[in-house]
Amino acid sequence: MIKTDRLLAFLGEKLGLTGAMSLEKIEGGQSNPTYFLSFGDRELVLRKKPEGSILPSAHAIDREFRVLSALKHTAVPVPAAILYHPDDDIIGTPFYVMERLSGRVFHDSALPGLEPDERRAIYLSMAETLAALHALNPDDLGLSDFGRPGNYFQRQIARWSRQWTESPTDNIPELDALVTWLPDNLPADDGRVAIAHGDFRLGNLIIHPTEPRVVGVLDWELSTLGHPLADLGFCCMPWHTAPDEYAGILGLDRAALGIPTEEAFVAHYFSQGTPDRAFGKFHLAFALFRFAVIFVGIADRERAGIAAGRNAAAVSHLGRHFAKRAMDIVNQA
Repeated sequence: MIKTDRLLAFLGEKLGLTGAMSLEKIEGGQSNPTYFLSFGDRELVLRKKPEGSILPSAHAIDREFRVLSALKHTAVPVPAAILYHPDDDIIGTPFYVMERLSGRVFHDSALPGLEPDERRAIYLSMAETLAALHALNPDDLGLSDFGRPGNYFQRQIARWSRQWTESPTDNIPELDALVTWLPDNLPADDGRVAIAHGDFRLGNLIIHPTEPRVVGVLDWELSTLGHPLADLGFCCMPWHTAPDEYAGILGLDRAALGIPTEEAFVAHYFSQGTPDRAFGKFHLAFALFRFAVIFVGIADRERAGIAAGRNAAAVSHLGRHFAKRAMDIVNQA
C-alpha cells in the first residue's frame, strides 16, 4: 500500500504540485505496478517496482525512464518523463512519474467497435511507429550503452532457454524443441543495431482519442539495444494466435474487419525506409518462444502466489499455446 501522504509531500516539493491528490491503480499488467496520479487538473502516471524479492535485472524502471527521456524530441511518440526516484523511502520501492496521455488503449487485436478503414489505419500507423523507432541512431540519443550490440538473437535465445530450463514447469515438449531449433536456425548476424522496444504490440500503444493513429508507446521495461526484426516478429504475433490466446486474430475474417494481411503490414513497415532484411519464420518462432517462456513465468508466479497481475491465472496457460503456435510456424513448408 502506497503511503499517499508521504508521496504528496514529496511531489509537492519536487514538482510544485498542490491540492488534493488521487491515486488509482491500473489493473491488467503482469509487471510493474502502474497508477493514475491526479492533482486537480494535472493528470500523471506513476510506475513503480513491485514489492518483495525480485531478480536484480528485473522490473528495470530506471531503464524505462531513461529511454522515455531520450525519445522525448524524436518522431517516436512517448509520454513526457518527469521525475525518477531511485530510493525506497517514499513509497517503499523506486518509482518514476510521467505525463498521462489522452487516448485509447486496445487490448483486443480485432479492435472491436471500429470501422474497417479505422482498423487498417491503426495497424499501418503501428507499423510506421515501429519503423520510426528503428530508424533512430542510439548513439545520437545517448543510448550507446543501453545494451550489448551484436549477436542479439543468440544472447536472447540463451537467456530465455535458461529461464525455461530453470522453471519448475517441465511438461511443454514444444518449448524443449524450440530450445534446439532456434540456435540451429539462427540467421547470420547482419550487424543491425536499433533501439528495440521488446514488447511492441497493440496493447502497449495509445491511439488518438478520435483519430486512427498512434500517439504514445508505453511499457519500455524490456527495451534495449537489439535487432529490429525481433520487434517486428513480436508485432506480428496476433496473426499467428487465436482470439483466446492473448487476443490474437488468427481465424477471424480479417479482410472483413479491415485488418491488413501480415504480408501487407510487414511491407508497410519496410516501406518507411527501414533496410529490407530477410524476415521469416525464425523471427516469428523466436517471438512466440520468448512470450511462451514469459507466460510460463507468469504461471510459475501464479502458483507461488506472487503474480503481479490479477489476471495471471487467466493467462498462465498461454505458455503451452504460444509454444505450439511457434512449432506450427517451424513445421510449415
